[in-house]
Amino acid sequence: MYRLLAINPGSTSTKIGVFENEDAIFIEKVNHSTEEINMFKRVSDQFEFRLKNILEILRNRNFDLKTLDAIVARGGLLKPLESGTYNINALMISHLKNGNYGHHASNLGGIIAKELSLKLNGLPCFIVDPVVVDEMEDCARVSGLLDIERRSIFHALNQKAVAKRYAKENNIPYDKLNLIVAHMGGGISVGVHRLGRVVDVNNALDGEGPFSPERSGGLPTGDLVRLCFSGKYQEDEIIKKLSGKGGMVSYLNTNDLISVMERVKLNDKKYKRIYEAFIYQIGKEIGKCAAALKGNVDAIILTGGIAYSNEVVEGIKDMVRFISKVVVYPGEDEMLALTQGALRVLNGEEKTKEYI
Repeated sequence: MYRLLAINPGSTSTKIGVFENEDAIFIEKVNHSTEEINMFKRVSDQFEFRLKNILEILRNRNFDLKTLDAIVARGGLLKPLESGTYNINALMISHLKNGNYGHHASNLGGIIAKELSLKLNGLPCFIVDPVVVDEMEDCARVSGLLDIERRSIFHALNQKAVAKRYAKENNIPYDKLNLIVAHMGGGISVGVHRLGRVVDVNNALDGEGPFSPERSGGLPTGDLVRLCFSGKYQEDEIIKKLSGKGGMVSYLNTNDLISVMERVKLNDKKYKRIYEAFIYQIGKEIGKCAAALKGNVDAIILTGGIAYSNEVVEGIKDMVRFISKVVVYPGEDEMLALTQGALRVLNGEEKTKEYI
């Protein structure tokens, strides 16, 4: 029996959970207002603020940190990595703090976990399947322009977790399956899981693939270039249009899919057009991934918060069921996925990896 603390910082929230093996003792989430977040110039400056919130939750729960066997955190923007569970070492902390590979709230996970580990005499601390997991084939990296290479940035933690869940439920090793996994949330990533490796996936952070509630997805390149040089926008404004103010927000001024669907049911033509395009683009992306597997697809998995919507799921199924069966695992149980990654190491099922 192992007792673990899981830490998952998001852009506007911090979620923690304490588990005994895979059973949650408690999971709690603290939401942070825009005003609170905007007090800090850089993501790394939020460290003390987030740590204080976590310690307060644990105090209110009368939880003794000394009863822990390990700490596991969401991985941040690091150099491209193989899938797996990594020890949080000094080099990783340096890259997360300095934002060598980008600034994101997830960077705080490893930093906070290491701080708590040091307070507990070097308790084991890990990250699992960060967003920069990179198992792409070389041919998938070629963009079509020498100056730009395609990168693997996606919802690796949840994609890997649901793929392994499907494998376990069907008594087939993950590395014997060909799967397409579509994670649908604030961003959308669709991964080609071939024999245990994600050999191709759209860059869900920078704007490849389908548009989402708040991200633009892939855009006509020439028109985007002309927009950039139109003189109307600064660089940071263009970036915000791609991620944050893109997708449904751009067209409908909301990222709330539920409210969009309510308008669709009232036969609002403007909302119906964007909603149907949303489903169309996801289905089309899944079809592209099927081609990457030469049509040899054991299952298509739909996951993420949007997979709770029966209407969206049925719309996508209508487009892709000719390829393979469609399995739905709604939500993104990242806390459990983090815990399972740490347990695989603690139980000797996998070896920890080092960030070098």
